[in-house]
Parts: sequence; C-alpha cells; structure tokens
Amino acid sequence: MAESFSTDKAAVSAANGAFYRAFAEGDFGAMDAVWAEREEVVCIHPGWPPVTGRNDVMASWRGILANPPQPAVLPTDERVYVMGDAAMVVCFETIGEIFLTATNTFLRQDGDWRLIHHHAGITEHRPRGAPVGPTGTVH
Repeated sequence: MAESFSTDKAAVSAANGAFYRAFAEGDFGAMDAVWAEREEVVCIHPGWPPVTGRNDVMASWRGILANPPQPAVLPTDERVYVMGDAAMVVCFETIGEIFLTATNTFLRQDGDWRLIHHHAGITEHRPRGAPVGPTGTVH
C-alpha cells in the first residue's frame, strides 16, 4: 500500500509539473492535455472570478497563453495529498519576486491524473527558504 501511495504522489507531482511546463512554454496543446475531459472543471486565475466548465476554462487558457511571453511561473514548496482517485497539490507559484499560493486538484481519469481545479491568489507569505532582504523584500 505504501508503495502505491508513493507512486501516486510521484505521478500527481509529475502531472502538476506538466501543468506548469505547459504554462511556462505557452503550449496550449499541452495545457489542454493536462485538464480532465469533463465539464466539471473550475479555474480561478488571480484576480478573476471563477471560470467554470471545460470550454470556458480552456478559452481562458487560450487567451492567457496567446499573449506575449509571460514571466515564468515556477511551482515551489509543493505538497501533494492523495485521497484515492483524487489528489491535491498545494504550492507557491514564484513569479520573479512575487509569490502566489495555489491549489491544484487532480482526478484519476483513465489511469492518468488530470487537473479539475486550479486556484491561484496573491499572498504575503513566502515559500520556505525564499531569500528576504534587509527591508523584508524578496530578491
């Protein structure tokens, strides 16, 4: 049982990494492949109202990824929780000197972990080990 749980955590972490790679590379096809093939998906981009339904969620990503290159969004301090066929990743998103907190929820679909919910928002907290300058600013 522990081996299966460990394998699931690694697979969820890999799926989470695929989400952030698709984002960083501006690859809509890869982003589309990360999300579950179900209507019941939700995405909350920072400062946006919830975007619901697969078609609208993917339209939001198409618009974001079509814009000129964005600063890299790097997941840090990732924590993976597996609950049967559902899993959640809680992490920080590092964008230069800005940190967001994020929750990514996955569902096992046809043996693969697929994203069903992404929520990112601004936080005043920093991931463990983030450098802090003498005035409290991150650098």
